[in-house]
Amino acid sequence: MVKYFLGQSVLRSSGDQVFTAFWQGYPNPYSKHVLTEDIVHREVTPDQKLLSRRLLTKTNRMPLWAERLFPANIAHSVYILEDSRVDPQNQTMTTFTWNINHAQLMVVEERCVYCVNSDNSGWTEIRREAWAFSSLFGISRAIQEFGLAWFKSNKTKTMKGFEYILAKLQGEAPSKTLVETAKEAKEKAKETALAATEKAKDLANKAATKQQQQQQQFV
Repeated sequence: MVKYFLGQSVLRSSGDQVFTAFWQGYPNPYSKHVLTEDIVHREVTPDQKLLSRRLLTKTNRMPLWAERLFPANIAHSVYILEDSRVDPQNQTMTTFTWNINHAQLMVVEERCVYCVNSDNSGWTEIRREAWAFSSLFGISRAIQEFGLAWFKSNKTKTMKGFEYILAKLQGEAPSKTLVETAKEAKEKAKETALAATEKAKDLANKAATKQQQQQQQFV
């Protein structure tokens, strides 16, 4: 048995903006379940299609009843492979994702097609399909139900994240690249460390002065 999901969404932004937001999607306030992202392959085909493969790490919270069935040391993160193809000429992007660990427990596959909305050429339509498989005897149905529920929850977060990034790209919020964000975090850490060092020196000087005064009182 396989559980199947089909959904459609519309983003009120052009394909170029949506594709840009797709590659600048992390981090955002709605992607806290996404722990890491790495591009492991990228190429431009002779017919000018952009092919990419990303490896994503996401949190994997199982329901309580499932946690009782599996070892306590089972990984609480799920590794996702994502293949994508961008066709700039036809303004389409197709992605296919699937988990590469916990496959014996469950596999969730997702296929998304981004294209121009038929009602408004300035909008982007997303057709999203998902399949949940499980071969565990006796509980496969429950596992598949959980897989689709987990997928739908992440889909909602993904759409909110898209809207957030698109707002930034359109100037409705300050835009920062991942490099800029990392640089700011590094500079802030340096400032915090420097402030802590200065405070420690100040406390040490005060302690030394106090000790010296006390010694003078006994002379």
